[in-house]
Amino acid sequence: MRARTRRLWTFAVAAALLLAAATLAFVALRQNANLFYTPEVLAENGIPEIGKDVKVGGWVAPGSLTYPGDGSEIVFTVIDNSPATITVSFTGIAPDLFREGQGVVAIGSFDADGKFTARQLLAKHDENYQPRELKPLGAGPAASAS
Repeated sequence: MRARTRRLWTFAVAAALLLAAATLAFVALRQNANLFYTPEVLAENGIPEIGKDVKVGGWVAPGSLTYPGDGSEIVFTVIDNSPATITVSFTGIAPDLFREGQGVVAIGSFDADGKFTARQLLAKHDENYQPRELKPLGAGPAASAS
């Protein structure tokens, strides 16, 4: 076998292996993509399949948080930078960081009426988050009162 033919075969095998590795990586990443729907995306594309578990994310609209019934159910509106909104109902204990104006990701499903029922809430925070217990002394309203 000549050197040129050997180089071509080496190149062809290397290209085939690279293509196979890229295809496997793409398929694996596509199957494990963990994205959430925003109100704008849902308004443009419609709601996903009824009963299918999905994630809905955005901000909790100020003034939308209500506790109807016995207080274990929470109903709130998720907004983003569009006029579209999603009303979410959740029964259970909300995370400590969950409040109006904060980011939230709700995991649940849509029913036939288009109502989103969450089975889990994930409260989002920025990179500057620090628990109350770890805030330095002298910070906050208690320090200014003394």
